[in-house]
Amino acid sequence: MSVENWDEIRTAFQVAKHGTVSGAAQALGVHHATVIRHIDALENRLGAKLFQRHPRGYTATEAGSDLLTVAQTTDDQFSQLVSRIKGQGEALTGDLVITSISSLSGLVVPVLREFQRLYPQVTVRYLMGERLFRLEYGEAHVAIRSGHAPEEPDNVVQPFYTQKIGLYAHKSYFDMFGQPDPENLLANMRFIGHDNLESRAPFLKWLMARVTPEQVVYRTADFNNMRDAIMNGMGAGFMGTWQAAKEPDLVELMAPIAEWDSPSWLVTHVDLHRTPKVQAFLALLKEAAKDWNDSTVAGQ
Repeated sequence: MSVENWDEIRTAFQVAKHGTVSGAAQALGVHHATVIRHIDALENRLGAKLFQRHPRGYTATEAGSDLLTVAQTTDDQFSQLVSRIKGQGEALTGDLVITSISSLSGLVVPVLREFQRLYPQVTVRYLMGERLFRLEYGEAHVAIRSGHAPEEPDNVVQPFYTQKIGLYAHKSYFDMFGQPDPENLLANMRFIGHDNLESRAPFLKWLMARVTPEQVVYRTADFNNMRDAIMNGMGAGFMGTWQAAKEPDLVELMAPIAEWDSPSWLVTHVDLHRTPKVQAFLALLKEAAKDWNDSTVAGQ
């Protein structure tokens, strides 16, 4: 049975229960024309009249009574299922699935640690990468997404943390390749970049507009791996200032500029947004983000 068929049967059940189109429409929260359309479509599909129409309303025929007996049982089972699922949703148990880009892992994991301390019966699944996990299919409870504000329907989108980004090189880079000309900093340096040279990250777009592709000597699709390559002196690259503040052997080549800022967004599906588990995590995450700046993170 398709979802559309079930909507029609559910409508027929409400018509039989209330005896009128207006009563069914009010119970379902739809327009009365939708009720009539569902009944007509269902009767056409089954090739049988389900109701006798009369001035006082609708009365089920024999065929309608047979169908509605099944619908009653199905509706009861569905109501029991909803109650069980709602009970699960109210409890802080089961899985909590979070997704973000990998460069935020160092900020998010301490929050997840505190969340599990408070709610030890929750199993945390933290999925990282650039793939957009589809919240409408239940692939994640909370997504922390970077870049432009997400526009998928039925999602609750909230502005979140904006990473300040700087351009850095490890001191070992200069031991291997020498000091760059400060008057022409970008001209002859080696860089760490994204494997996709069309990456939408604002700082990488800025870089690719100013250096040749040949200067990007190390490419990876993982931002944590970019950091590892920078720390091993393989090239200059971009890093969040909160990360760089913890690395005394990093040399800042260019201070953060607004064009490099990497905004992020908290995204939840409207059906799960108000569940206690999601709200508990969001509250903890937002509180922690108040201290996400260079001085506090560097002291961790």
